[in-house]
Amino acid sequence: MFRGNCPTRLDEKGRLKVPADFKHEIDRAYDGRFYITSFDGKIAKLYPLKEWELLEKRIKEQPIPNHVKEKFLNHTSLYGQVVELDAQGRLTIAERLREKFGLKGEVAVIGKLEHIEIRVWDEFVSQVEANPLTPDDLDLLMQ
Repeated sequence: MFRGNCPTRLDEKGRLKVPADFKHEIDRAYDGRFYITSFDGKIAKLYPLKEWELLEKRIKEQPIPNHVKEKFLNHTSLYGQVVELDAQGRLTIAERLREKFGLKGEVAVIGKLEHIEIRVWDEFVSQVEANPLTPDDLDLLMQ
């Protein structure tokens, strides 16, 4: 599981140095191959390829209309890119994706259990602070 927030930087070539906490989990449970995509065109999601394949399998098996599956596949393919860790523990994010998501300089690398989000640091902080976790939210989570 990926947990927490590990701010880091993208270098001028678009390489993201995977934070040590996440790199340890990758080395332990995954093979270093990832699928980077977005569901909404706003937030970059980085799935270990093994986790992405499980998600695809679940979606394929769901009894949902084909047009919904097609929409999902169109969105995730538009932003989709298979990436692999290099020898220095970096992932190269394509220029078109960096531009789309505004990824440059300092970024937030956020653990979301089975995947990682890569967000513009200031936007992430603003969003979290504008949408606080409420007691009702916690009650639902703890049921």
